[in-house]
Parts: sequence; structure tokens; C-alpha cells
Amino acid sequence: MTHEEQVRRMTEMMAKFVGHTGKKLPDDVIAKLEELRGKEDSPMAKVIYDTMFRNQELAVKLNRPSCQDTGVLQFWVKCGTRFPLIDDLEALLREAVIKATFETPLRHNSVETFDEYNTGKNVGKGTPTVWWDIVPHSDKCEIYTYMAGGGCTLPGNATVLMPGEGYEGVTKFVLDRMTSYGLNACPPLLVGVGVATSVETAALLSKKALMRPIGSHNENERAAKMEKLLEDGINAIGLGPQGMGGNYSVMGVHIENTARHPSAIGVAVNVGCWSHRRGHIIFDKDLNYTITTHSGVEL
Repeated sequence: MTHEEQVRRMTEMMAKFVGHTGKKLPDDVIAKLEELRGKEDSPMAKVIYDTMFRNQELAVKLNRPSCQDTGVLQFWVKCGTRFPLIDDLEALLREAVIKATFETPLRHNSVETFDEYNTGKNVGKGTPTVWWDIVPHSDKCEIYTYMAGGGCTLPGNATVLMPGEGYEGVTKFVLDRMTSYGLNACPPLLVGVGVATSVETAALLSKKALMRPIGSHNENERAAKMEKLLEDGINAIGLGPQGMGGNYSVMGVHIENTARHPSAIGVAVNVGCWSHRRGHIIFDKDLNYTITTHSGVEL
């Protein structure tokens, strides 16, 4: 296969994968929703969950996106320096988004700021968003895909706390945001929290936290304990599915952190809605792929 053929092949596969993630939720999300449905005792909560599962059945059956807001496409690329298409990745991901927009189809969600017009292709200045992690000496490429919706991830919040506010300040910030932001973000939510040294580092980590499998924990035992405490605290607010009340408001809380400056604690919150449309695909140098988030997918 020539280089041009490889680029074309990977573009086609990514377009299909993006489209699939808009129609079918990841395996871990479906399993968690089923678990939470079984734990609710409110008839209203159970009806809402049943509607969610019916939505998923119809999305697959009718070959349509499961939510009308297919979001802004965002990619987290963890790429080896020896991956043969590393130089072409941003361009081919952009082209894959255009293909998926017309073939899936996806709603047109890229509006040029200040010029105020919709491009009609889901691409524009800086969209789709691509973040990079470079892996030295590797010839593999991992890509996390995410449809960031206008009611869930995109209205995330970040701030920098003074050190005296401590981790109690982090907790207060998260819970304060959940009582308003969380209500409108289509619970049950996957809550990503970033704790770092500035607003931009914390914000990036809070988004990265949403790429983790549900049920995973921070490797630091204190951070993992805080994940559990925040999960219990947000559940106690009683948002419930779709904000209509219930025992469980979150699918999980994931914290990602870095070291920080002694004078500041950066904290950010991003949430994924119940329709948490993320995907994870790994390519080797020959474009053989492994999909970890969705079973039974052929591209």
C-alpha cells in the first residue's frame, strides 16, 4: 500500500469509527447505565432509563445518531514518533470529520467565531480539536474520539484556588458546579476533574479524565479516595437521570492531576452526559487496529 493509499484508508476508517460512536455508546457506559437503572427505586427514574435504552436500540436499528447534538469533534492523539502517518494525522482527521458529517450524518456544529456562519462540515478554524501526546520510539498510534456536546462538556468550568482553600476548596468548587451545570448536562454524568497548577493545565486534565474507562481510579490512593467521596457527594445532591430526581447522579468521578506550584491549586470540571460518546482505537504501523471501547465493530 502506498503512502497515499494508507492516508486514504485511515481517513475512511476514522470516518466510520466517528460515525459509529455517534450511534452506539461504549460498552462500559451501557453496562453502567444498566447497573444504575437497577439501583433506582423511583418509577420516573426507571422510565427515563428505559427510554435511554430504547433510544440506543432505535439508533442502531435506524442507523442514526443517538442524540441530535453530535457535538464538536475532539481527538486525543497518543502517537509514536515512528508511526508512518504522524505527519498526516491532523489533516486526515479533519477530512474524516467531513466524511462522517455527510455519511453518518452528523449535525453541523462548527460556527466560525466573529464571522458567525456555520461551515456545514463540522470543521473550521481550530475544529476539530486535536490534542497530542507524543510517544518516543513507538510506531503505534492511539486515538480517543469524543463528541463534546453543547450541554455537557463544552460548558466546563475552571479556576485557580489560593493554597489556603486546600482540597476542601476543590470539593466545594466541584459540588457548587454540579448543582447548576450538572443539572442541565443530561445526567447520569461522568465527571472529569483536573487538579493542577493553572486553569489551562487543570482544564486539559479534566477533559482527559473523561477518556478513562468507567470504574477506573487515579493511581494515587488519596486522589482515588477523593474520587469516591465526590461521587458520593454528587449522588447525594439527588439530580437523578435527566435531572428529574433519583438516587444516582453520576456514572463515576475521574480525577487527573499533576504537580502544582505551592501558591496555587488549579481545578477544572468537565462532564460527559449519559450519552457519553467517546471511542478509543489503536493502530499499528500497518494500520491494523484494535478498538477497546466498542465490541463487534468492523471498519
